[in-house]
Amino acid sequence: MPAVDLIRERLQTLDPLVLEIGDESHLHKGHAGNTGGGHYAVLVVSGRFEGLSRLNRQKTVKSLLKDLFSGGMIHALGIRAATPDEYFHTAD
Repeated sequence: MPAVDLIRERLQTLDPLVLEIGDESHLHKGHAGNTGGGHYAVLVVSGRFEGLSRLNRQKTVKSLLKDLFSGGMIHALGIRAATPDEYFHTAD
């Protein structure tokens, strides 16, 4: 299964209202430290992030994808994890 599909499947456990996954691997070809795993960016909007710090939200996302990191499928992951209120009602 492609990495994007595996990421999407794993992050469904967060019951996301919004889930966007971008494959940015093409932007990093040939850079130092690239071990062959993909570079991805995710936007996850979930009520399960209520009360969690930004760091703990990122830890939650990464824990769901831990084996994809250790297995070499993911080399780097940019994470934007927001609550519904943060995402849908940004301050003016």
